[in-house]
Amino acid sequence: MEKMTLREYAKRHKLSFFNVMKMVKAGEVKSIVEDDKEYIILEEDREKEIAEVIANEKSKPLSLEEENELLKKEILMLKKALEKCNRRTTLV
Repeated sequence: MEKMTLREYAKRHKLSFFNVMKMVKAGEVKSIVEDDKEYIILEEDREKEIAEVIANEKSKPLSLEEENELLKKEILMLKKALEKCNRRTTLV
């Protein structure tokens, strides 16, 4: 078993950091928190399954309309996350 940060995992699999966070929250990959950092636990058999899923998703062509809708949804989720983050960091 190997552990790596979310960013390293995203770079290795050529995914966005946001998608890796979603995978962790959904329980698709195991993670642990050490020293206020979140690490992904790599298991060889699970990594093969994830690599196959990623390859299948990337090979599936999307129409422009479908891709546009997905991007709109992702933008809305990112805006909500940014607003939440801004509320926590507001200076008083």
